[in-house]
Amino acid sequence: MQAIVKTDYAFPGQVGKYVGKVRDVYDIDGKYLVMVVSDRISAFDVVLPEGIPFKGQVLNTIAAKFLDATADILPNWKVAVPHPCVTVGYKCEPFKVEMVIRGYLSGHAWREYKAGKREICGVPMPDGMVENQKFPEPIITPTTKAAEGHDEDISKEELIARGIVSAEDWAALEKYTRAIFQRGTEIAAKQGLILVDTKYEFGKKDGVIYLMDEVHTPDSSRYFYAEGYEERLARGERQKQLSKEFVREWLMENGFQGQTGQKVPEMTPAVVNGITDRYIELYEHITGESFDRKPYTAEEVGEAVTKCLSALR
Repeated sequence: MQAIVKTDYAFPGQVGKYVGKVRDVYDIDGKYLVMVVSDRISAFDVVLPEGIPFKGQVLNTIAAKFLDATADILPNWKVAVPHPCVTVGYKCEPFKVEMVIRGYLSGHAWREYKAGKREICGVPMPDGMVENQKFPEPIITPTTKAAEGHDEDISKEELIARGIVSAEDWAALEKYTRAIFQRGTEIAAKQGLILVDTKYEFGKKDGVIYLMDEVHTPDSSRYFYAEGYEERLARGERQKQLSKEFVREWLMENGFQGQTGQKVPEMTPAVVNGITDRYIELYEHITGESFDRKPYTAEEVGEAVTKCLSALR
């Protein structure tokens, strides 16, 4: 199967298009968004030169499943999934903040902790912790949603003071974030996994808060295997994890971290196929379902979306 790395559709009612690192988003009548999850892959804020077949389907299908699994907590933007790599949903006014929630001291939080900091985004972290240790309770460490460049850590107090989020909306976002994370934690546990940390994006439609975008995917979340977690923690060993981290590790091993002058290592067919296999492994572990490697083309995707939009409009 050829990876889908670029789309150029002209859907009925289309009034705009946004191209992100991975997603192509089409605005339909200012009412709906068509989110095509391409097979592009990014790391260190760089889109890599080769697409990864089936990656878009993996991410979109996982997100759709978790949107359905949390729909009793709050409304979400999903209206239909006309193709495994596409979600059609309501256009919402997004909050300019990503709600990052961490159940364990890993990743960015660990790097800050290791540097001597005991507070992140205004949230205190206990002394005496080690990497990948579970927090007494999950902490929320929001980041600004930057139009360009890197997102930045920000405290709840500063978000409210700067008028990015009202105090009332923050209280609702915090409540929803904790509830969705708890649901994700419970679902992961049934698959023998630990949901370590993740991020959520929310928006408003008609004054109501909606959950948006990808949810609990390996690109937005970090998972550990539950089996052996305690033993590896006690020995100070790296945890066995399910996330996109393996791509970043491969790049770093080959001298690339997105810095000026560095060159992306050659992505041979063997490398690309290996990444596809890992993403499918992620899918099957997270969902507990077998993945269908049925090939599809960009034309088939467009036809499915057009048919869906005709029914909606």
